[in-house]
Amino acid sequence: MIDSYIHSIGNNMGNPVESEPLKSDLTLHWIIVGMMLMMLTTYVVICHTVGAQLQQPLPEAQRILIRTVLYAVAIVTFPLTNLIRHIQLRLNQTMPRPQTQSGPVALARSRYLTTVIVSMSLVEVVGILGLVMFILGDGFNTLYIFTGLSALGMFLYRPKTDEYLEIINAIAAQKHE
Repeated sequence: MIDSYIHSIGNNMGNPVESEPLKSDLTLHWIIVGMMLMMLTTYVVICHTVGAQLQQPLPEAQRILIRTVLYAVAIVTFPLTNLIRHIQLRLNQTMPRPQTQSGPVALARSRYLTTVIVSMSLVEVVGILGLVMFILGDGFNTLYIFTGLSALGMFLYRPKTDEYLEIINAIAAQKHE
């Protein structure tokens, strides 16, 4: 049954009607992304509603130094996230199958969920850096820049059906070896 599931998914990736089981497997993954986007939105809303009470302004020279360091951290976060995601995707495909797992689809789903959670958490940090800079006295412009970068990262590292399918196929191929 699982082999026919994988075979039907692999043969019908171009047909949106028959690739629905694959997309429905990623529902929890997309819920995680949605929650992270809601957190970014919450940061902006909080800063707009109670921003004056939150801010504890630092002197301009200190803020510029901290802002520069945090921009560098944000810039480094993207290639680092890409590297970690790439490593996780390869590990998802090559790690041996445990004997207790129910099947390749369930194993692939849980492994890919871990990859999505790690990727989203790393790019969420960029949004938090914007909140930190806002609290330290920077304006909304800095908050929007960091939040926008974080949202961009969530778009770049979103759950992708082709990555998920590759993991399923690799795990299923281990069974036949």
